[in-house]
Amino acid sequence: MNPADELRTAADKLRKLATAATPGPWRNHDTHLGQHGHTATVLSGEGNDTDLRAWLPSQNHEPWDETRNVRNDAAYIAAMDPGVGTALADWLEETARNSEPFETINARALAVARAINGTTS
Repeated sequence: MNPADELRTAADKLRKLATAATPGPWRNHDTHLGQHGHTATVLSGEGNDTDLRAWLPSQNHEPWDETRNVRNDAAYIAAMDPGVGTALADWLEETARNSEPFETINARALAVARAINGTTS
């Protein structure tokens, strides 16, 4: 597979994943579980329409248990909502399209595509 095809394959995969996911924006939240302590969650929606997207177990009695890194994980997951995936897919497609006439490829775009595709070359 040539590099431009790698970019397109990654863009297609990412777009399918982003389209199938719950629309963003997503946000991270320190959720208190009563007697069970706190856990980090990823939520979508606003007000009464808020829905749980991900639950990162920590269940300790300290908000944001840094030893388990759940706060950072939840913040990262929330930041990478489907809108980001769609924007990355657009960028990969545009990079592939623009690179073909010149037979050059953006090395960073190719690195992103290979990470998404799970390949090294």
